[in-house]
Amino acid sequence: MIAGAITTSSPRRRSRTLLLIAGAVVLGVLAGTVTGYAIQYDREPTPLAPLAQADLVHPKALAPDDATTHKTINAQRWHKTDDDLAKLLIEAPAGSKQEGSGYEPIEYFATFFKEPDGQLRYLAEQNIRRIASVSWAVNDTTFVNVRLIQFNDRSGADSYQINQSRYMPTKEYAGNDGVAIPGLPSELGHVWVDSEAEEKAGYLPMRDARALARRGDIVLDINYVNNRGKVSESDVVDLAKRQLERL
Repeated sequence: MIAGAITTSSPRRRSRTLLLIAGAVVLGVLAGTVTGYAIQYDREPTPLAPLAQADLVHPKALAPDDATTHKTINAQRWHKTDDDLAKLLIEAPAGSKQEGSGYEPIEYFATFFKEPDGQLRYLAEQNIRRIASVSWAVNDTTFVNVRLIQFNDRSGADSYQINQSRYMPTKEYAGNDGVAIPGLPSELGHVWVDSEAEEKAGYLPMRDARALARRGDIVLDINYVNNRGKVSESDVVDLAKRQLERL
């Protein structure tokens, strides 16, 4: 029976055998690691592969002179709207009478609002930078003023454009929701033509239109007036599109 019997290891003996094997493995790993460090310690350091562009060419810094400007110092960050903003204004159309072009004092611009002092403070808080404008008249019936109002950052432009757009649909002003300028989201470019002309005894009927659009830190603000009570919405939209293309 003993000779032909099939014996099995007890659980205690099997655990002991596994522990012995695991210990041998750990000792083997440690021995291999120590040997590897010993071999590397005696070897010379292996140099790293050279960089693909080890000798990069950098322009030599130059001392400022009479030709140095804000633009040359910040050449990599310069945008055309940082240049002469008035150069980006559209030209008065042929046959019209140009009434002014260039930079407009902020104090003068504030006088076009109901509360000039409050508007001036608001513009200062929004870090207004400058205003470039051009105005013209056509046949003494249509009067147009195009302004590029630039702020020091986008947040100021956002605030002005949003606040001005908010009241335009009210009855006191345009009295309608207007139309979006093609190519821009409605909240970034809009045109309103007054639903009704303003009529007073002894005066010609006046109808206003306005376009507001923001691009970066600049707000385009167009005021369009006709003293015959006739304003073509498409004319104002086209005017706004042409000015935005210049930006």
